[in-house]
Amino acid sequence: MNEENLIKYYNKFNEDKRLNSRHGQVEYITSMKYIHECLKEMKNPKILDIGAGCGRYSITLANEGYDVTAVELVKHNLRVIEKNSDKVKVYQGNAIDLSRFQDETFDLVLLFGPMYHLCSNEDKQKALMEAKRVTTSNGTLLVAYCMNDYCVITHGFKDNYMKDSMKEGMLDSNFHIISKETDLYSVVRLEEIDTLNEVAGLHRVKIITPDGPANYIRNILNQMDGETFKIFMEYHLSICERKDMLGAAAHTLDILKKID
Repeated sequence: MNEENLIKYYNKFNEDKRLNSRHGQVEYITSMKYIHECLKEMKNPKILDIGAGCGRYSITLANEGYDVTAVELVKHNLRVIEKNSDKVKVYQGNAIDLSRFQDETFDLVLLFGPMYHLCSNEDKQKALMEAKRVTTSNGTLLVAYCMNDYCVITHGFKDNYMKDSMKEGMLDSNFHIISKETDLYSVVRLEEIDTLNEVAGLHRVKIITPDGPANYIRNILNQMDGETFKIFMEYHLSICERKDMLGAAAHTLDILKKID
């Protein structure tokens, strides 16, 4: 991961605007539904949001009365959180080094952004192991990933970059995108997520797609009337756990337990 490039990118990229868009709302509403399902099982939980961005999840959860700590690499994003909330404890930091926190400190750990940007399997594994370390025994981790085949379909074929991408060696013979340290994003397939969990010794509760088909039909979603969008959300929430919907979605959300 090139931290300098990532910081420059997020100093310009408006993450709040993305989550407030119609396709972003699908992701946010779905993720919050599953976060709340996990929190129902906990008494006075402490929450850690790693790669918190501008605090969309952190601030909402803190406003609901939860004890929330946010870790974020980009100073601009940290200032946004601090400006919008005095309830979230905020630290600048990197997902692969959470040494400021003791073992088994948090009951619920959100790792939503970092896995999008950590290019090597080694760094992904470090981030997952650090998240596991600071999670309490029998605590829960929610880990989000960007998916390979959504990028192939949209950027490669829909946006007509496939021939150039292949000439530049950006994909292997199995159409897996090859991430370089200079890339901003890193993508995975389901079997890679399974391997990361196996190495980390984490137990899956379930894996879902928080956005499903939403990113494929952004323009259509934006033109929907409120009633139709409500029906779409009902449809999406009814299918987001289906295995046949996961691999080609833009994102997956893996819900894991730390069981010693």
